[in-house]
Amino acid sequence: MSEKLFFPVIETERLELKPLVIDDSDSLLEIFSDPEVMRYWNTAPWTTIQDSLDFINESNGSMQRQDSLILGVYLKSTGELAGKCMLFSYDKESKRAEIGFGLGRSFWGKGYIREVGEALIQYGFNSLGLRRIEAEIDPGNQSSAKALEKLGFSREGLLRQRWEVNGIVSDSAMYGRLVSDHPAQHNQAMYATSA
Repeated sequence: MSEKLFFPVIETERLELKPLVIDDSDSLLEIFSDPEVMRYWNTAPWTTIQDSLDFINESNGSMQRQDSLILGVYLKSTGELAGKCMLFSYDKESKRAEIGFGLGRSFWGKGYIREVGEALIQYGFNSLGLRRIEAEIDPGNQSSAKALEKLGFSREGLLRQRWEVNGIVSDSAMYGRLVSDHPAQHNQAMYATSA
């Protein structure tokens, strides 16, 4: 599999998804140090610029190893970084990966998750050859649950007391979408990519 597959530029109507760079570190810290953004994550809010730099370096290393696809979400209109999206826990043999998103609070409620999500899902199915994409969320995170359902995911189960972050124990709701779930969508070119 070509390394370029893990360093794509994916365009949607309003957004561009591409690898993060060091210059994004301040914007990333602003987004992921917000306790509201991190409320349902399995890690604590970021506290220093080093958290951002480590994330960018680890992301690029993970993509070079072809373990994950971790992209910044940028507004086409301004070039502003709105957040990040990921296909991670990539299992080439089983043709599956896990999807995740994180957007700054000022970008919530604008339909970006659906736009980013569908583009990333189609990239996973069409370019990476995935058969299954999964998502794990806190059952209390109703906005993520609704977003996943709009993206064609089915809730498949509940893992009780799966995480403990800062002394708080939480469950995980498991969602999945198969390439065969929406064959008409799979054949549509919903985004443009370039290497």
